[in-house]
Amino acid sequence: MSFAAAASQVSTRTLSNGMQVIVWPDHNIPSVVLYNWVHVGSRNEGSGTTGLAHFFEHMMFNGTARRAQGEFDRLLEASGGSNNAFTSQDVTVYQDWFPRSSLELVLELESDRLANLAFVPAVVEKEREVVYSERRLRVEDSNPAFLEEQVQASAFVAHPYRIPTIGWPADIKSWTLTDLQNFYHTWYAPNNCTLVLVGDVEPEQAFALAEKYYGPIGRGPAAQPVRTTEPEQQGERRLTVERNGQNPLLMLAYHAVSADDARAPALNLLQTILTGGDASRLHRSLVEEKKLAVEVGSGWSEGFDPNLYLISATLPEGGSVAQFETALTGELAKVVKDGVTAAELARAKNQQAVQFWRGVSTLDGKARLIGEFAVLHGNYRKLFAAPAAYEAVTAEQVLAVGRDVFKPQQRTVGILQPRAGAKH
Repeated sequence: MSFAAAASQVSTRTLSNGMQVIVWPDHNIPSVVLYNWVHVGSRNEGSGTTGLAHFFEHMMFNGTARRAQGEFDRLLEASGGSNNAFTSQDVTVYQDWFPRSSLELVLELESDRLANLAFVPAVVEKEREVVYSERRLRVEDSNPAFLEEQVQASAFVAHPYRIPTIGWPADIKSWTLTDLQNFYHTWYAPNNCTLVLVGDVEPEQAFALAEKYYGPIGRGPAAQPVRTTEPEQQGERRLTVERNGQNPLLMLAYHAVSADDARAPALNLLQTILTGGDASRLHRSLVEEKKLAVEVGSGWSEGFDPNLYLISATLPEGGSVAQFETALTGELAKVVKDGVTAAELARAKNQQAVQFWRGVSTLDGKARLIGEFAVLHGNYRKLFAAPAAYEAVTAEQVLAVGRDVFKPQQRTVGILQPRAGAKH
């Protein structure tokens, strides 16, 4: 069976309360992976409530009206399972890995915290401190993360992608219990979730258990969509910060595309050509040949709305930011003038294929990818068409997306210079 035909193995059902359930059987090993994609991220927050989506990633492990704090982990681990979660600008995702015999237990535990999360003031305050400490560690004590946060906030003037996922410090300190409860009851509802089960499970069994445990949970209010469209940037924006450290940093952010944009495969291939490994254009030119940077990378967040294509570089100690920026701009100008070679495109397609097939070779990779396509790309079936979509990309399409994205008037430049005399 071809991979495209494998879409027929996937079953999906929408419960009466609006929860979408996707089941992809894979009986190679007696294990199951669950991903619950909650359709809320930092793009759904507003002034004064930034960081709440990430905060709930923590809170959801802290007990319910039926189960004490810590019981979720204790029961899951006792059955041989484990769990984690992550938050992005677009979604909050809860993950469980467990033996097939624990399927009913896991669905019971997950449905309980979706419906009955407890708001114990002492627990809330403890998690507030945890999140605040996490912000200090991940952002304020990290020069690259600090600069990226500043660039993101400068590149977007209207769209909530300007909000850092971890939240602004003052907001983390000032959320009220009412803020938390309103956020939970608005977004943590079955009609705002996509539940993915992959592994040694039969679809009808999974649907029956989903109906048993999630079915009684009432539909939540219709979530307000993000209506703001970022206005077209009319000129370059620049910011410079000084921080303790050794290496200058440079970031260039260009307004790009959304996950479901038809140009996304071409942009991903262009990213691979530019910074995908030691043979990539920017690494060979700027790191190996000209030795203007220690490392250079790029990427973009595939989300509901058009996000940024970010190129970031770490320069050697004492390196010239101006010289590196001139060289980088020259390399991008070559891309939008001449495009890419057939050999570069073939190499990029091979790299993407290796990455894709490695992803779908595991239960976890299957759950992550089919969830991404169902939620962010609009239809899980697009996953099974992805290999053909990448293979069909032409050099002309890569050139076109490069010209669409790398417009000088639509870029934001962020520079971090080490403070004079400071090494740490």
